[in-house]
Amino acid sequence: MIDHLLHPLVCERFKSDARYREGHLRVVNALPERRVVGLHSPEIKAVAKRLSREGGEVIMPDGTHRICANGAEVIRAFDAVPSENLCYEETVIWGYLINLERCSLDERLAMLGRYVPVLDNWAVCDSYCAYAKWMAHADKEAIWAFLERWFDSEREIEVRFAVVVAMCYFLNEEWLNKVFERINSLDFDRIKSKYKTLKGKPKVAQQGTVQGAEPYYVRMGVAWLLATALAKFPDQTRAFVRSSNLPADVVKFYIRKARESFRTRNVVAL
Repeated sequence: MIDHLLHPLVCERFKSDARYREGHLRVVNALPERRVVGLHSPEIKAVAKRLSREGGEVIMPDGTHRICANGAEVIRAFDAVPSENLCYEETVIWGYLINLERCSLDERLAMLGRYVPVLDNWAVCDSYCAYAKWMAHADKEAIWAFLERWFDSEREIEVRFAVVVAMCYFLNEEWLNKVFERINSLDFDRIKSKYKTLKGKPKVAQQGTVQGAEPYYVRMGVAWLLATALAKFPDQTRAFVRSSNLPADVVKFYIRKARESFRTRNVVAL
């Protein structure tokens, strides 16, 4: 759709250095059917900002060229394209455009409601959430009501979206207990993943695989949330984890993340 804007920005090392390219693909870990062009985050953000300000030309699946006057029109073009036609970088740019739009909360949540089902990868999910700074100042009740739908999803990355948004924008005194209650109510057994579990780390990147139980990216997301909560609210977090019904591996992931973080490496996790 916007490949003509992306390909000129791919660094030469990604094109020519197989080991470097392998490392990039391993980190992103897109599903096998999701094409990765090879842009890095600064270039992806630059394209999104330019499209948001100036619009640009997009090429639709039927080959027709559409001139979009602004970011809102580019978003509508993304809405009209089957998600399987988009590369990884395009899915990230779509989310950035939603964040950059100047619009009402209702309008933004409507756009987001069409975008979240496209999320199929931890990197595009987390990139969106980290960049959604508007959530810090928006109506928290409205956003939480929106998140409830995704907390209840059976799709792994949709649930991770809700968890990561909660981590980024709801870990405060007012919302902490609500967040803990919500993650404690997650039914990990009903959440389905498209990723396959492999034992041991493969020598080369195996797209669409993880080294952990399904749904791996929800388990890791909850562990990340808890480690972040530990840095802000250590007593409340320890008390919650001790009394929770979270799976044992999620608790282990949480302890590991807490030990790895410079903010909590010297903080007792349990």
